[in-house]
Amino acid sequence: MDKKKFEFAYEVYEDSSKLNEKDAWLLNEARQVTEQAYAPYSNFHVGAVAILENGEVVAGTNQENASYPVGTCAERVLLGTLATLHPKVPIVSMAISYNSKEVKSNHPISPCGMCRQALLEYEGRVHKPIRLILGGMEGKVFIIETASQLLPFAFSSKELM
Repeated sequence: MDKKKFEFAYEVYEDSSKLNEKDAWLLNEARQVTEQAYAPYSNFHVGAVAILENGEVVAGTNQENASYPVGTCAERVLLGTLATLHPKVPIVSMAISYNSKEVKSNHPISPCGMCRQALLEYEGRVHKPIRLILGGMEGKVFIIETASQLLPFAFSSKELM
């Protein structure tokens, strides 16, 4: 038997004031767009904002539904919008933030498993990594150089060929 180990490096900032100007701006946009989320059931508002290789900015927010499994996460709303408005344009960086009436928004959260798979798929479609900036409304900020790091042993199009 061989034993393997998976690990990856990511950057940790004490707060958004330590980020470079572009990253701080993008995270602030994600924080602001949380106000547009439709989350009447969980009161957990998520915003995602991406800057594209062509300079365009695209946003998405979570959209809940009374039939709970029908809701869509902010990251997938953003990717769907992007695929429609700017097909095949790579994402340079995506910031994800959240706000909640129930819990403090003082630490980074990570995309759910379904969103990790969707981000990985988009990276494969455009053949470029998606750099993630994760932070709450305050507190620490994580920067991850490629979304694929969040989903080791991912199922991808390679398995279907």
